[in-house]
Amino acid sequence: MYADLPEVGSVVAHTNNTGSMRGCLAPSAPVWLSPARNPDRKLRWTLELVQTVDGAFPGVAGGVLVGVNTALANRLVEEALTCGMVPELAGLEELRREVKYGSRGSRVDILLTSADGARTWVEVKNASLVEDGHARFPDSPTERGRKHLSELTDRVKDGEKAALIFCVQRGDATTVGPADDIDPEYGRLLREAAKAGVIVAAVEMDVRVEGIVPRGTLPVRL
Repeated sequence: MYADLPEVGSVVAHTNNTGSMRGCLAPSAPVWLSPARNPDRKLRWTLELVQTVDGAFPGVAGGVLVGVNTALANRLVEEALTCGMVPELAGLEELRREVKYGSRGSRVDILLTSADGARTWVEVKNASLVEDGHARFPDSPTERGRKHLSELTDRVKDGEKAALIFCVQRGDATTVGPADDIDPEYGRLLREAAKAGVIVAAVEMDVRVEGIVPRGTLPVRL
């Protein structure tokens, strides 16, 4: 999946991660890239994995592999849902991606439909910031994330089900929660959404150079 590049020299790689990558990406950190599938793309490489460096960030040990390709998060969570790994969302009959919803021009990451036709609107957020074993989201202020929380809350108020699932692409987290010091409004809206009935769950990934697969769920601390 990933490319072995010469240690001498450098390349410019694409990243679809719009966050700060705080807690994982530091100078001299080893990284793994994948080749672009489109041969005509301007940048030939995509940033996939970062290995943490001792002493680079408080509360973060070195040598931890972190998945920073946010485009993978939806597919990983889909796999976890299909396997029944998230009990609150078990019993799905159909899974659709990128479905328009709400009044703010959003597209939900995943729309689940059960056998009785009930729909569950699911947003996925990639959590790559872990400090002292606690995964936190977001790693930078996110207006888009706040909008998604409002949309999910509206779905519940309209009588449907909605869920937010954190995809933790690293193996050193034991709990997950909002990063109130980074985006306090996101934390407020997340708690408001949970109080309204939005399901908040987290899936932990087994991250290796050979590939990334869902490993289980993690408790969410709000």
